[in-house]
Formats: sequence, C-alpha cells, structure tokens
Amino acid sequence: MKKVRISNTPITTEAELSTLAGIGGGALSSFTGIVRDDGGVTAIELEHYPGMTEACLSRVIEAATARWSLLGAVVTHRVGIVPVGDSVVVVGAASLHRAEALEATAFLIDRLKTDAPFWKREHYADGTAKWVEAKLSDDTRSERWA
Repeated sequence: MKKVRISNTPITTEAELSTLAGIGGGALSSFTGIVRDDGGVTAIELEHYPGMTEACLSRVIEAATARWSLLGAVVTHRVGIVPVGDSVVVVGAASLHRAEALEATAFLIDRLKTDAPFWKREHYADGTAKWVEAKLSDDTRSERWA
C-alpha cells in the first residue's frame, strides 16, 4: 500500500496512518511536522506544482520500498496557509520489523524536504511575509541516503 496525498485542509496523523495500521505489520513508524512559532511566525504558506509534486513524492516512496522491505508507506503534505500548531506533513512506513520502519520514515522525510517541489513563505504577526530559503542542513541529511 503506497499513498501520496496533497491537502489544502487540516490533516491528522491518526487519519493519515489509519491505512497502514491494519495491514499486518509488526512496526509502524511515523513523523508529523507541525508549524512552529519560529521568531514570531503566525502561519506558513505552502505552494506546490500540482502533478509534479505527487509524482516526486511517489518516486520517494518507491525508493523507500525498494530499499527496505516495507508493507506500505504514506506521505501527506498540506498546502495553502497553515497556522502555527497545525500539522503540515505526515509520513509513515509499515514493515514487519521496527528498524526498517524507522529508517524508511527518516528517509521519507529527509528526501521530501529536498526533492519535492514545495515553496514556503512565513507569515508574521506584523503582516509581513518572507519566502524561506533551502537549508544546508536539509541537504546534508538527504545526502546521507545516497
């Protein structure tokens, strides 16, 4: 079971992982990214390239399932304006054993951060907004999977 979903409405970890919970594995690992108040941020705004984004995320899942013996994987990403405290991304991996699920989950989020065509703008309480630049730390984390 492999699932990619882009949503412009709120997402919850439980709902996104529900399809993985019942597939008979011994391990289910997940990561949920939450919008944080990072220096006065009130919300982030995410844009993406429809079609291209889903295809890219599907390739990331395919790479994970080729590398680890996964029973399933999900990637759900929010777009639009997402307020502080809301979930912005949920990734999950199911396998027979924990090591594979944990490693695959780390791979999925690391590669998503560098490979998927998302653009992020931070909104501040004073009404200003700023586009977010790519981070070297994200590139470094992603490169460890090469």
